[in-house]
Amino acid sequence: MSTAHPKAALRLESIERRYAQGEGTLEILRGANFTVMEGQSVALVAPSGTGKSTLLHIAGLLEHQDAGEVFIGDTGTAGLSDAERTRIRRVDVGFVYQFHHLLPEFSAQENVMLPQMIRGLPRREAAQRAKELLSYLGLGKRLEHRPGELSGGEQQRVAIARAVANAPRVLLADEPTGNLDPHTADHVFHALSQLVEATGLAAVIATHNLDLADRMHRRVTLREGQVVELA
Repeated sequence: MSTAHPKAALRLESIERRYAQGEGTLEILRGANFTVMEGQSVALVAPSGTGKSTLLHIAGLLEHQDAGEVFIGDTGTAGLSDAERTRIRRVDVGFVYQFHHLLPEFSAQENVMLPQMIRGLPRREAAQRAKELLSYLGLGKRLEHRPGELSGGEQQRVAIARAVANAPRVLLADEPTGNLDPHTADHVFHALSQLVEATGLAAVIATHNLDLADRMHRRVTLREGQVVELA
């Protein structure tokens, strides 16, 4: 994929999100603006309670904003039906969480096949793509292993493969290395970075690991409900 003229894969414009709290209102996002380009990795570094997960959920169409617009590629999503939001989320957005959420009764390969088959890909094609992704992430010899037979780092790499199985535009990761030791976290992050470079997807990774954050293309934080660039 050419990166000579990268496009915005994700764009948040004037996002507001507030929650009722007792008799008052807790404002989490206050007109937040945020753009991520194709092939770009962005670290979201902010203390707990500042709205990192809320921002990721809104960006991934898991949660509705109170005002503003979320663009996935060129598509504005605020006025879409739940069914259409679900379709875009299934096709264009991948998620990785701190806990891998793999299905324990299925092998690594089957876990990566499932989202593709849900989308309608034939089993044979889904199996081949799952094998290619897992091999790319260094798990070519672990295809038939179930999650309980894999290490923590291997489980997270399977989760990453599953998240990108449908070739999304955007990958959203919420503390994906939070449960891992430093060496394993470094290995998983390297795998994630390779995928971003190879596929041109846009990645937003919430992390407390400043060493990993420094290796991404950009770093941002949340201050008073705004997304702020860090040097």
